[in-house]
Amino acid sequence: MGQQAPRYLSGIQPSGQLHLGNYFGAIRQHIINQDNAFYFLANYHALTTVHDPAALRQHTFEAATTYLALGLDPERATLFRQSDVPEVAELTWLLSTVAGMGLLERAVSFKEKKDKGINASVGLFTYPILMAADILIYDSDVVPVGSDQVQHLEMTRDMAQGFNALYGETFKLPTYELGTPVPVPGIDGQKMSKSYGNTIPIFLRGKDLKKRLLAIETDSTPLEDPKNPDACNVFALYRLFATPDQQLDMRAKYAAGHYGYGHAKLALLDLITAHFSNAWDRYDHLLTHPSQVEDALQLGASRARPIARATLDRARTACGL
Repeated sequence: MGQQAPRYLSGIQPSGQLHLGNYFGAIRQHIINQDNAFYFLANYHALTTVHDPAALRQHTFEAATTYLALGLDPERATLFRQSDVPEVAELTWLLSTVAGMGLLERAVSFKEKKDKGINASVGLFTYPILMAADILIYDSDVVPVGSDQVQHLEMTRDMAQGFNALYGETFKLPTYELGTPVPVPGIDGQKMSKSYGNTIPIFLRGKDLKKRLLAIETDSTPLEDPKNPDACNVFALYRLFATPDQQLDMRAKYAAGHYGYGHAKLALLDLITAHFSNAWDRYDHLLTHPSQVEDALQLGASRARPIARATLDRARTACGL
């Protein structure tokens, strides 16, 4: 028998429509690395910012539908709602008894969210502890993260090591794997983010997608003049979808002049449509067959929960409960 593949663990927060930043930053790699992978919809985490129950349920359903439409196979990967494994909440408490206040106070994401005006709730402050519980409870080996999440993984390791030092070897120490090193730009050139309102949703299409792409900010270089693709938001998005030959061709058109940003935006529209057309069809099918989505989530929870229960029992016994 061959050696079992490392267990990948990642969560995605269902706080709004998933977009190209989510796709290239995480989801695409999740689909590639789906064997022996655990992917959860972090609806406990979303409660720190989403306080509309109907919206949270809808966002969670749409996130699951997105993964399935983009090619996640529930027979290969374990896809589930975070809240369907309530053991993670108890483990969060156990970890909170060994996590230092200073550790949490150094969390960059808490400071950034607070600066953006998000209510500084206790839940937001202790977010890294719940994230640590998410990772540790499934005996995860590898956690794919963006560069802005590396600190959370290091905090997870700190908490696990602190618990292990007190109570004996209880938790496996995970490692991380960096995703897309360069942030995906939004239509305004900043990092694509729901909080900036600059996203291109994965399932936006047709006239709505065209309108969104035509809104991408560009400079005022005249049509007839050469343009610099490396300083262009349109090209930055185009190269995410384009083959090397397509990128070279677009660069040549920019250099030659008499090629406008409008032409480049329409070329980007063609590539996005070709890339996602099959997924769009699957998404439409799943929206009208919600029981298929729910079945996939229940299957995932039935796999994830026994593993979580065993880890929690191990931790409870270790600390005397």
